[in-house]
Amino acid sequence: QVQLVESGGGLVQAGGSLRLSCVASEPASAYHMGWFQQAPGKEREFVASISWDGVTTYYADSVKGRFTISRDNAKNTVYLQMNSLKPEDTGVYYCSAGHLLTTQSTYRYWGQGTQVTVSS
Repeated sequence: QVQLVESGGGLVQAGGSLRLSCVASEPASAYHMGWFQQAPGKEREFVASISWDGVTTYYADSVKGRFTISRDNAKNTVYLQMNSLKPEDTGVYYCSAGHLLTTQSTYRYWGQGTQVTVSS
């Protein structure tokens, strides 16, 4: 069972940037990966996903042009570069992995999450 560990969250002012990282405990090249956000009082929502080879990416409309998902399989790591952050980007960000590339929260494996707080 693959374990995922997120890092890189924190407190940032609106307009600022953060880069989240997710390290997998076994070769990340075996999995498609995704990032999801859970805002306070809301359900977990799709942010971005990337195919095992990095060729195919998907983004939620709300983050297109601001966030970039990427991966380094040699480091078993997936990244989420978050620019032009807005207060509505606040929430816990979860990394996920699975054998199906999707925008749904049906990934098999999940990390514990990292908190992102954007102040206005």
